[in-house]
Amino acid sequence: MTFELIVKGGLLPDGTQADIAISAGRIAAVEPGITAPAREVIDATGKLVSPPLIDCHFHMDATLSYGTPRVNASGTLLEGIALWGELKTLQTRDEIVSRALTYCREAMGKGVLAIRSHVDVTDKSFRTVEALLEVRETIKGKMDLQLVAFPQDGWFRAAGAEAQVIRALDAGVDIVGGIPHGERTMADGAAAVRTACRIAAERGLMVDLHCDETDDPLSRHIETLAAETIAFGLQGRVAGSHLTSMHSMDNYYVSKLIPLIAEARVAAIANPLINITLQGRADTYPKRRGMTRVPELLAAGVNVAFGQDCVMDPWYPLGSGDMLDVAHMGLHVALMTGTEQMNRAFQMITEAPAQVMGLDFGLRPGARGSLVVLDCATPIEALRLRPVRKVVISDGKVVARTTPPAVNADQFA
Repeated sequence: MTFELIVKGGLLPDGTQADIAISAGRIAAVEPGITAPAREVIDATGKLVSPPLIDCHFHMDATLSYGTPRVNASGTLLEGIALWGELKTLQTRDEIVSRALTYCREAMGKGVLAIRSHVDVTDKSFRTVEALLEVRETIKGKMDLQLVAFPQDGWFRAAGAEAQVIRALDAGVDIVGGIPHGERTMADGAAAVRTACRIAAERGLMVDLHCDETDDPLSRHIETLAAETIAFGLQGRVAGSHLTSMHSMDNYYVSKLIPLIAEARVAAIANPLINITLQGRADTYPKRRGMTRVPELLAAGVNVAFGQDCVMDPWYPLGSGDMLDVAHMGLHVALMTGTEQMNRAFQMITEAPAQVMGLDFGLRPGARGSLVVLDCATPIEALRLRPVRKVVISDGKVVARTTPPAVNADQFA
C-alpha cells in the first residue's frame, strides 16, 4: 500500500520514537520503521511530533482591532466591554472577515488547527455572526472553527438577547453561550445559566459560558452551571470559561464546589494571559493573580484547558496566537513547574481542548491525520523555547512549513 504521507523518526510527547503514516486524511499507523512507500516523506528525526495545538476560547470577531475606535486606557475588563460596544457598531462584515482570516493564517503557522470562538450575537445587524460563519466555511478542511452564540450584554440585560441567540443557532452557530455574572442580579444570572442549559438540551448542543470572570468571591454561577448540567443531562458537554472568582473564594466553599464540577463533568477553560491582566486591577498589595484554581481542578479529575482569549483587541494589546505562549504563562501562574505538571500544561493546549471541543485528534491509528512537527525534542522544551513549527499537517495535507533560523557553526570560533 502507498500512504499519502509518512512522518519519519519523530519523538512523540511520551518520549517514544515512531513513524506516523497517514492515508485518506487519517492516521493509518504509528510505529517505528514503516517501510511502505508514500507520496511524501517528512523527516522528523529527533523532533517532537505533537497533536495539533488548539485554542478553545477566543474572540475572533474582535481580533486584530486594537486601537479602534481607541485604545483601552485603563486596561480594565469593563472599559474593554464598553469599547467593544462601540466597535461592533462601526466595523463592517468585510473587516471582520479580513481580520479573522489574517489571524487564522498566523495561528495555523503556529500549529493551531482548531479554535472555539465566541461571537457576540447582541448586535441587531448580525454582521458578527454572518462574518464568522463565512470564515468558518472559508477555512473548512484546513482548520476547525467552532462558534459560540455569546450574548455579550447578557441574556436578560440586553433586550431581545435570547431571540438573537436562537437566531444565531438557527443560522448554524454551534454552541450556546452566556455571561451570567454580567446580568443585573445574581438571580438573573442563575436564570441565564438555566436558560442556556435548557436550550442546549433541547437542541442537542454543547454549552460554554463566560462564568464568574470577576474578582468577586460571591460570584458563584459555576455552582449553578454544574447543578444545571446534571439536571439537564449535559454531562461532558459543558464548559465554564474563566472561573476567575474561584481565585478569591473561601477555601471551604471551594472544597465543596470542585467535587460538584467534577461530578457534572464540566470542563474548565482558563485564559492565563488575559485572566492575570484583567483581574486584580483594583488591588493594591498583595495583588491577586486572578486565574482559576488549575492544579486543584486537575487533581479532582476536571478536564482543564488553556485558551488564548484575546489578541490585539479592546481587552488586550498583545498576543500572537501561539498557544505555547499561553501554556508557558499558565504554568508559571499556576506554579506548575514540576516535570509532570509541565507535561500536563502541554496537554492543556493539545489533548484537553480536543476533548472540550469533541475533536478526534491524537497520535493514534484511526484519528484525524493532523499533527505538528516542532523544532525541539520534548513538550517541556516546546514550552521553554516556543520553537518554530517546522511542519503543520491538517487532515493529511501540509498547510504550513517553516525553516528554523540557524547560526553559523563557526560564529564563536
